[in-house]
Amino acid sequence: MKFAPILLASAASAHTIFSSLEVNGVNHGVGGGVRVPSYNGPIENVDSASIACNGAPNPTTPTSKVITVQAGQNVTAIWRYMLSTTGSAPNDIMDISHKGPTMAYLKKVNDATTDSGVGGGWFKIQEDGYNGGVWGTEKVINGQGRHSIRIPSCIAPGQYLLRAEMLALHGAGNYPGAQFYMECAQINVVGGTGSKTPSTVAFPGAYSGSHPGVKISIYWPPVTNYQIPGPSVFTC
Repeated sequence: MKFAPILLASAASAHTIFSSLEVNGVNHGVGGGVRVPSYNGPIENVDSASIACNGAPNPTTPTSKVITVQAGQNVTAIWRYMLSTTGSAPNDIMDISHKGPTMAYLKKVNDATTDSGVGGGWFKIQEDGYNGGVWGTEKVINGQGRHSIRIPSCIAPGQYLLRAEMLALHGAGNYPGAQFYMECAQINVVGGTGSKTPSTVAFPGAYSGSHPGVKISIYWPPVTNYQIPGPSVFTC
């Protein structure tokens, strides 16, 4: 019985939401240009349409805001345990037991406010897996919920969906079990050269439940080499 408070505290701070986007030091507010959900739970079915930009069982709220971003600059996805969470301590972000990679994708769209994100057109622009005994999620959890993402300088200008993602692998020994947390921000990229066209993948479709980065025991045997799911990172 004496362990119950610890277990409850861990369960209470387990989930997370990409709740706001920071550009040039300006935070655009919770739900300002980011389609935030009403619940902070994960998606576990990689074949669900909700793997694109979240969704059922976590309904998201539309936003009319499209945030202007300069190609080549870094933006920061801000993660919080709940929409109402204003602190930046580790437990205000996500439980530290939720170890796994961070990732980010872009999809070029005609209208960022109406495109569902489901289907093809996605390309990966950031990933941080397991390096030196530290997981990508741990860096965000211990870094005040800040997830830095560089927007490629060589992409075409226009409107995009920016999909920021944290993948928690504490229960991933069987599938389903890996917990995917993701939301989509609506951005307008300016100043891109358009000199390179990335190859793209689809959501759903980019991930498989049998992929060694999705179905994995991170406790035993000890992880020495982790394979991040999805495509390679697009570079200019």
